[in-house]
Amino acid sequence: MKEKLKKVLYECINKFKKFKLFSSTYARTNILFISYIVVSLFNSTLLRYFTTEAFWNIKPVLADLSVILIIGALGYLFKPHNQFKYFSAWSIIFTLICFINSVYYNNFYSFTSLSLLATAGQGLSVADALTKIVELKDFIFFIPLIIFFFINSYLKKRGYYDLVSEIEIGKIRAMNTMLAGLIVLGFFISMLTGTDLSRLKKQWNREYVVMQFGIYVYQGNDVIASLKPQISPLFGLDTAVKEFIDYFALNKNEDTTNKYTNIYEGKNVLMIHAESIQNWLIGATINGVEITPNLNRLSNQGMYFTNFHSQESVGTSSDSEFTLNTSLLPVSSGTVFVSYWNRNYAYSTQNLLKEKGYYTFSMHGNNCDMWNRNNMYPHLGYDKFYCYTDAYTIDEVIGLGVSDKSFFNQSVDIIKEIDSTHDNFYGTLIMLTNHTPWSDISEFSEFDVTMKYNDPVTGEEKVAPYLEGTTIGDYIKSVNYADAAIGELINRLDEENILDDTVIVIYGDHDAKLKKSEYNRYYNYDPVKDEIKDKTDESYVVVDDYTYELNREVPFIIWTKNNQYSMKVDKVMGMYDVQPTLANMFNFHNPYALGKDIFSVEENVVVFPNGNWLTDKMYYNSQKDEGVALSVNEVLGTDYIANFTKISENRVSIADKIIVYDLFEKTKELEIEEKIAEIK
Repeated sequence: MKEKLKKVLYECINKFKKFKLFSSTYARTNILFISYIVVSLFNSTLLRYFTTEAFWNIKPVLADLSVILIIGALGYLFKPHNQFKYFSAWSIIFTLICFINSVYYNNFYSFTSLSLLATAGQGLSVADALTKIVELKDFIFFIPLIIFFFINSYLKKRGYYDLVSEIEIGKIRAMNTMLAGLIVLGFFISMLTGTDLSRLKKQWNREYVVMQFGIYVYQGNDVIASLKPQISPLFGLDTAVKEFIDYFALNKNEDTTNKYTNIYEGKNVLMIHAESIQNWLIGATINGVEITPNLNRLSNQGMYFTNFHSQESVGTSSDSEFTLNTSLLPVSSGTVFVSYWNRNYAYSTQNLLKEKGYYTFSMHGNNCDMWNRNNMYPHLGYDKFYCYTDAYTIDEVIGLGVSDKSFFNQSVDIIKEIDSTHDNFYGTLIMLTNHTPWSDISEFSEFDVTMKYNDPVTGEEKVAPYLEGTTIGDYIKSVNYADAAIGELINRLDEENILDDTVIVIYGDHDAKLKKSEYNRYYNYDPVKDEIKDKTDESYVVVDDYTYELNREVPFIIWTKNNQYSMKVDKVMGMYDVQPTLANMFNFHNPYALGKDIFSVEENVVVFPNGNWLTDKMYYNSQKDEGVALSVNEVLGTDYIANFTKISENRVSIADKIIVYDLFEKTKELEIEEKIAEIK
């Protein structure tokens, strides 16, 4: 018995020695590969720590590691002296993925997409803003990469690659590493749920995908999703049509009737696209001076929707234009204006009003091809696009193009001619001066963003810097200028007798993308100490993620010269609710609107393109699968959350199908409207 025990023990010791020898040899001859793994895995883990804070979740670690191993395995097919080129190339790619997503998340609370490359040209003109959105911590991702290069230099000096060349059989190591990667991938796949796979396929819930699948799987899946404009129309049409029929058989919009029905029928419409203006500015003051005196006046005289939210995605301004005019959500990958501009948008506001004899036009003081508007607009239903040098004299430039004041002044001359030659018109005036980065606004705005206060000891009036020299300070100066431009526009339109038969609609296209730290200074500044208040101060205002999200609401005002309808509407409202609300007032109808006439819905829900949703009772973050009740008196159960989550997912999905598969065009070919009617 003792002999058998000795033999087993002896065999175990020998196996351990062999394993130890193998491990030692492997470690000594795979230093470069191991360094590549450490660099790539460290950065992906660091990214999650900086963003989703899902630091200890094992699933994304396994997912990232499997990708790193499988890609790394191919490096062994190169000779040892050439392997550094391969591993360094992928290390750089992985580092850039983490760096770019960190910067993007810090400013937009989402992860970037390859489809953004299609719109990269839109951002070149605002390159000055890069210095304001990149943080020092974002450069930490490059430190492991630099160390990796130093390791390679050290290995070359020590003759490492000559040693490896003598013992390495590349194909065997490639096969073994690939097998290891597949084993890790298998463990990862075994942990996935149906919800995980569903959200990976849909891709729009990006934060959730990164939290569960890691950044590298997310980015690879995004490459596939970004090809959707070319691939999707070729596959899955039958499924898309069925979903379309089923959805609108249950949710088809009927004409609504209320006290605002047809109140503006036959009136002209001027839509003022108020670039980056947020709702918290209306009524706000600094040193007792109103930031937006003209918007304050218009909001008091007209219909002011105080709880209005943009629903834009990566297409920002263009997404807002699209959603506001079609009552559809933006696509989950890419942008409608760039990737899906050649679809049939028969039910846009412009197309529906053209059927009533309206002349439709848009005006913008920037390049005609910005956001591909020159190609998209005819499909959206515009008769004419007046833009930049084609229509305007460039006499005063602020930021990206013609200043708002000059733009409005020249536009009124054109509108006057349109008014004299057409019975009715629908026009959009796209403002520009308030576009980030507001770097030269101080030359044109004298609004004071310092803070006057009385010295607590002497009682003497003093001045503290407050917002001077800050991003939010420049933003407030810019908004004040934009507000003044709107005031001048209203006055000019009145002088030309255009207001008598025209409805003015003002909407903020999206928030200004300010960081939370900027709001912290705005709300919690101590002028005496010239610093941010301590969190223990009783007057300290906490700006958390939910406060930040809810603070992104933008203004929406419907105004007429006679001030006939002066009211505040506090019900939560989204950009996709604008068309149905205006349709009821101007007597036209979109049977496929996803939004609702705000005056005909009891409990409205604003669905955001990432799957988050908002009602008057709750803001729900689908990325984190958590929400916050907006009233301490509300008790909301799981059924409430499940109901609106389902509604949100359905609306995101059906909007995607309509746009990608061009289903409004297919309604003619497949007689879908008749099928929906039969089901109903």
